[in-house]
Amino acid sequence: MDLINLFMLVAPLVMLVAIGGVRVGTRLGLPALLLFLLVGIILGESGFGFEFDDAVIAQGLGYAALTLILAEGGLSTKWEDIRPTIGLAAMLATVGVLVTIGLMTVIGHYALGLPLILALLFGAVNAGTDAAAVFSVLRGIPLPARVRSTLEGESGLNDAPTVLIVAAATAAAVGEPQPGGIPGVAVLIMAQLVGGIMLGIALGALGVFVLRRFALPAAGLYPIAALAWAVLAYGVATQISVSGFAAVYICAMFLGNGRLPHRHATQAFAEGTGWLAQIGLFVMLGMLASPSRITWDIILLGLVAGLFLTFVVRPVAVVLCAVWFRIPWREQAFLSWAGLRGAVPIILATVPMAAHLDDADRLFDVVLVFVIAYTAIQAPSLPWVARKLGLVDDGETTAVIFEPAPMDEQRADLFKVKLTSASHLAGTTLELLDLPDNADISLVIREDTVFVPDGATVLRAHDELLVVAPADHREAVESCFHRHLGGPEHGDGR
Repeated sequence: MDLINLFMLVAPLVMLVAIGGVRVGTRLGLPALLLFLLVGIILGESGFGFEFDDAVIAQGLGYAALTLILAEGGLSTKWEDIRPTIGLAAMLATVGVLVTIGLMTVIGHYALGLPLILALLFGAVNAGTDAAAVFSVLRGIPLPARVRSTLEGESGLNDAPTVLIVAAATAAAVGEPQPGGIPGVAVLIMAQLVGGIMLGIALGALGVFVLRRFALPAAGLYPIAALAWAVLAYGVATQISVSGFAAVYICAMFLGNGRLPHRHATQAFAEGTGWLAQIGLFVMLGMLASPSRITWDIILLGLVAGLFLTFVVRPVAVVLCAVWFRIPWREQAFLSWAGLRGAVPIILATVPMAAHLDDADRLFDVVLVFVIAYTAIQAPSLPWVARKLGLVDDGETTAVIFEPAPMDEQRADLFKVKLTSASHLAGTTLELLDLPDNADISLVIREDTVFVPDGATVLRAHDELLVVAPADHREAVESCFHRHLGGPEHGDGR
């Protein structure tokens, strides 16, 4: 009981410190994930002395956290946004991964002098972009829908192949290669990917059917049921030897786009769970790290390897994948720079450690240095790079923010529409909106004042409008605001 009581003291304190780090990270332009990692390092052997060095447990907990992160990503991904870019995202998640592994193996072995198997594993563990980093950073930047959805789709899809490749490479390194050699491994990985995707589609469609037709006694049960169903896809996939990460992401995407009851509350719950998973994951990985092992040689190797990966390998992979889709060079440049690495490479670096591969600790340390250094460089610079490339338009992409609050018993939705400083509606009157029948703006919140508007009320930047409408008029209400702003990308109707 003393140990449990201590945990109940330390865990909330760590969580609150980490949550405070989100605000600090936002102000500094850094992903809060790095601050979570720092909290873990401070708690670990070089700080408060909480020792954690079990790579097997770290790998298992890391996979569990990644499952929740991918579930949150799938639930919050709008199919209409990702559909036009699914081809490019899938290419980056497969062909791009293979190109990255191949080039990094050659560079690591011949240019950096790494043993061949270590160079291969370094390329494999860093081949995929990180869903947690991408989701948390990119959603704060007003990017064109095609660019944002490509990066989000890639990060959601590429975990599956990279995990399978790292596992196969580690097995070969410890003397347990897959029968059939490289062709056999390729066939196995492809079969597991296809199987995971098909399972995700089947369970996602079934989940939508079930959750839309079975009334639960409490509204708070719907978010739990939806998230549990998505995680179930991962569990089923692991039992039938197909890709669990592909299954959970695809299943969650189906659920998120299935017009489930209380879907907005479900997405908010999944987002909170995703943050919880990210905090726990990075704190754990920070505790697993051993700063005493990180020498200047390790730092130099991590920086040089990351230099090749960031400025040579990633751009080559993007160009080879994007050339088939006629993507403008500015978008290709941003896709190259925004290939953020985060928790996934560090988690995958625990796979060779758990298998007791020689030099696995060295690989983990190099990956840790690379992730910290280049995430700290790339993430804060993304808004600046996007502006320099002409990909940001505040007036179009952040004009209004929708936050629907469902009232399912009355079959009505309550929208909170916030006008930003760039909103084109500022200075116009309400009567110009021409809302659908039975939809009404019930309140305007302006600084510290709340009042009931009329048709002559002039809107101002930063006003918040409370809009009540029948549930089946939801899309019409959003379209009304979008129409006055010139395009459907101006709001977030999730």
